[in-house]
Amino acid sequence: MVLFVTGICPKDCFYCPVSEERRADETYANERKVLSDIDVLDEARQMDAMGTGITGGEPLLKPEKVLHYISLLKNEFGPEHHIHMYTSMTPDAELMEKLSKAGLDEIRFHPPVKLWDKLDDTSYADSIVLAKKLEIEAGIEIPSIEGADKVAFFANKNECFLNLNELEFSDTNADAMKSKGYTLRDDLSNAVKGSEEYATEISSNYENIHFCSSSYKDAVQLRKRLIRIAENTARPFDEISEDGTIFYGQIECIESVDREFVTEELSQMEVPPEMIEIGGNCIDIAWWILEDIAESIRDTKRKLYIIERYPFKEGLIVEKIPL
Repeated sequence: MVLFVTGICPKDCFYCPVSEERRADETYANERKVLSDIDVLDEARQMDAMGTGITGGEPLLKPEKVLHYISLLKNEFGPEHHIHMYTSMTPDAELMEKLSKAGLDEIRFHPPVKLWDKLDDTSYADSIVLAKKLEIEAGIEIPSIEGADKVAFFANKNECFLNLNELEFSDTNADAMKSKGYTLRDDLSNAVKGSEEYATEISSNYENIHFCSSSYKDAVQLRKRLIRIAENTARPFDEISEDGTIFYGQIECIESVDREFVTEELSQMEVPPEMIEIGGNCIDIAWWILEDIAESIRDTKRKLYIIERYPFKEGLIVEKIPL
């Protein structure tokens, strides 16, 4: 599960992909806005989460919230629920000890680019040592761009891992990226040209380096998360696609009074109640049933669709096909 603690961050990384909507002091568990602890726990249960990645913004701007959520998840799901956290800050001994006692398993530091060539003169080395003393696995995670070789040298020297992520364009970083001369690898992805090759070059010279490609994040990580959520939340009539999206039919009643007439018609057609869900002026139904009965229930006061959407509450609609 991705636990986005806050969208606030004191740094101004030119490559930051966080959307404008998320750049606020709000918390999200995956795509669900968190209003209470129940939201966090329910989201973790929905996907049978084996662990949680705490991120932001800068989560350690809200240390008490971070400590609370670590304890909450560990108490609910046990010590085997792996929790890692991303931060650009360097926690002191007091905070690091609190993180350890709460149950943090791993910390991934994200030093700003301007510090990459002088990390020995910063407190990152001290925080890495502190973390390892407290049995928190420590490492560094940055985008794969020029200068990362200096971070690889630092990581190797301090005996910690280095995660390199393929740099990607987003709506919020595109202008800054283009101004620095970055270009797209091809027309099929948001990945930056040369980012993967640079990671390959660095990894041949240093140990304990991991590379995460843009395609892996999209095709594997997101897909697996969607499938896990869909398998736990799909209604009896939802069809789960191989990508983890769900398909269903929808009857949209333009006039609210017509919903009762549609419900009665479906009952007369002996459509099983478990194949129907009513919400507002819409009736969700198995798409294959709707396809079969479309001509029988068609009316100017109704719109009939087959919908594909993400398996979240109010999830993103991928496609809406009129019948």
